[in-house]
Amino acid sequence: MRAVRRILFVSLWLLCGVSPTAFAEEYTFDESEIEKKPYHIGGYAELRPVLFGLDRDASLYKLRFYNRDEGAVLEEYNAALQLEGSLEAGIARLFVRTNTDYLNSWQGSHLATTLYEGFLSVKPSSSLTIDLGKKTLKWGKGYAWNPAAFVDRPKDPDDPEQNLEGFIVASADYIKSFQGPLKTVSFTPVLVPAFDGVNEDFGKTGHMNFAAKLYLLLYDTDIDFMALGGGSRPKRYGADFSRNLRTNFEIHGEFAFLKDNGRRTLRSSGEVVETENDTASYLAGMRYLTEADTTYILEYYRNGTGFTGNEMTDYFAFIDNAYNAFVSSGNDLLLQRAANVTPGNYGRPNPMKNYLYLRVSRKEPFDILYFTPSVTWIFNTNDRSFSLSPEIQYTGVKNLDLRLRASVLARDRFSEFGEKQNDWRAEIRARYYF
Repeated sequence: MRAVRRILFVSLWLLCGVSPTAFAEEYTFDESEIEKKPYHIGGYAELRPVLFGLDRDASLYKLRFYNRDEGAVLEEYNAALQLEGSLEAGIARLFVRTNTDYLNSWQGSHLATTLYEGFLSVKPSSSLTIDLGKKTLKWGKGYAWNPAAFVDRPKDPDDPEQNLEGFIVASADYIKSFQGPLKTVSFTPVLVPAFDGVNEDFGKTGHMNFAAKLYLLLYDTDIDFMALGGGSRPKRYGADFSRNLRTNFEIHGEFAFLKDNGRRTLRSSGEVVETENDTASYLAGMRYLTEADTTYILEYYRNGTGFTGNEMTDYFAFIDNAYNAFVSSGNDLLLQRAANVTPGNYGRPNPMKNYLYLRVSRKEPFDILYFTPSVTWIFNTNDRSFSLSPEIQYTGVKNLDLRLRASVLARDRFSEFGEKQNDWRAEIRARYYF
């Protein structure tokens, strides 16, 4: 409980003890601030302690902590330093973004620095840009999920605005403008190599992959068509769109078709079954801003690669049986079998078929300056389990972003959120931009 008290104390100090007037600054106009510089250096430093309320009866708790006792509450301390810079000279621009993460948890401490992006852009004409290096392409129109983002890493729906690590690519972007209903066309071909030492986590190595995106601005609607082939991942084709029906009301959607997509399922008997099937994923969503500055984001996501309710029940049932076998015999062989099929499969964010996402945020309610409360709800429509995450964001101090957030996971046994290792989590994030 001392850890709980420490985090609550820090949270109250950061959210309540910091007065906007204590940091008030007089505004002065400096012409140099509006001059475009050929270089940019920035980033942020972040501290993020987290508490997890563990659920000892949950399958994923048994899988992870079967041979140790971490108590009822687990502490985790995170720190991050993200640096970015760019340099422009003539038709060329160099951009670099690095991310350093420090994690201190029950597994020990870990420090790692990753190059998120580092690429050279050359713009020989106003309509053509060529990029070479590690880059995040950000395909798709969804907010929480992007089934058509074929050459990007998946977002975390709990925090979808985080910057992501890119892949090493060679790409070009040719854009052409017109008069009439079709205002803009752009074409983006992309080469994605996957060899030993280069994009090894993109998929099967030994392949040069090809992707492409065609963009149209047609009748004031953003439309994309995209494709990926080459061998590292199953062939896939997709499309997305986004349109503002009113200035404060936007709708969007994505569709992706995967050819011969591979799946590994674990049956309750312990048998691992590998299959390949054509599958489709899609998303439909909207964003609405009210006159009172309240934003609603609502999305439905059909995950064609996800597991059915029966497949997840088999997985959880096998873990429970494997845990009971370990308790009676001390043999963890069956638990290791479950652990082998979990990462990137059952262990990915939102591994099942159908989800709803709702986020509601309100800027400065009741004229409370610099405060933005919000709540995020992720609902699994297959087993009716969900996570509910209220949060408060405070931005009253220049360059400092404070966020206090909690999450509650709820539903019955053998449901996705009911079998997570924790019932709740609480965190405070202090992020300073420079």
